Amino acid sequence: MIKLLRSSIFAGIAIGTAGFGFLASGVQSEAYGSLVGAVLFSFGLLTVVGYRLKLYTGTAGFIRKNEVGDLFLILLGNIIGCLCVALLSRVTPLGVQAAAQNILELRLRTGALRCGLLGIGCGFIMTTAVQFARQKQYLPLLFGVPLFIVCGFTHCVADAFYYLCVPVAFWKAHALQILAVYVCIVLGNLVGCNLYRIVLAKDQYEG
Repeated sequence: MIKLLRSSIFAGIAIGTAGFGFLASGVQSEAYGSLVGAVLFSFGLLTVVGYRLKLYTGTAGFIRKNEVGDLFLILLGNIIGCLCVALLSRVTPLGVQAAAQNILELRLRTGALRCGLLGIGCGFIMTTAVQFARQKQYLPLLFGVPLFIVCGFTHCVADAFYYLCVPVAFWKAHALQILAVYVCIVLGNLVGCNLYRIVLAKDQYEG
């Protein structure tokens, strides 16, 4: 359990670092920041795959029935890792907190149900990218991560980082809405990560 938690925390640190780069690039370049940031975000998943770290969206599509409980521990570790990086948003001279709040405000305007549905798209892309990466094919990963960002699909670990960067005052005013949105994203990612299992026959999925 301790080993799993440590791996999950480091996965959260990797995604948090990638998220920090995404936010910072948007602050520094309005014209190209989002595109550059989307590409830089691939660093997070490459690190997760390279070090075989436990990421919620990289695990949910491959986990066995008797390991479902591990998903909650993995998500907790991912959030703790994101928190470690999010603390840096309090000291950076860049406007990372404001950029994160813009994302969170967009999530709240979109609503919990629609954020959850968008999370299905992200989960599908993540499982696809990880499956290819396990076969030493990394192009789907390099394209898949920018793809889910450009599409506006929601990723529960990346969103955890953004939400933790947001000032506490904003959280106090919108806590229940934020939690509702986040739970829906987590569930949406879970469904998306398992679309291959849900739709395809077992022999097609494993092949």
